[in-house]
Amino acid sequence: MLKLLNLALRFLLEICILIALGYWGFNSSDETLPRIAAGIGAPLLAAINWGIFVAPASRRRLQDPLRLLVEIVIFAAAVLALAAAGQPTLALIFAVVTAINISLVRLWKQ
Repeated sequence: MLKLLNLALRFLLEICILIALGYWGFNSSDETLPRIAAGIGAPLLAAINWGIFVAPASRRRLQDPLRLLVEIVIFAAAVLALAAAGQPTLALIFAVVTAINISLVRLWKQ
C-alpha cells in the first residue's frame, strides 16, 4: 500500500513541476509576451524532456544514473522556479517531499 501511495505521490509531484514552472513563467516579467512565453514554454520544455528521457514508456528512456540526473535537474528547476517566484517556503517543502519520494522510488525499485 505504501509503495502505491509513493507512486501516486510521484505522479502528483510531476504535475507540480509543470505548475511550478508555469507559475514562475507567468510571474517572471512585467511584459505580457515574455510572461506568456515563459509560462507556457518552461512547463512544455520540462514535459518534453521528461517524456523523452524519463518516462517509462519512452523508447529513448535514459539508463541510470543519467536518468536520475535528468529527474533531479527537472525537479530542481521547479524548486528554483518557486523560489524565484517569491515562494521560498513552498520551494523548500517541494524539495523535501521530492527528495523523500525519489529516495523511496529508488529504494523500492519502482
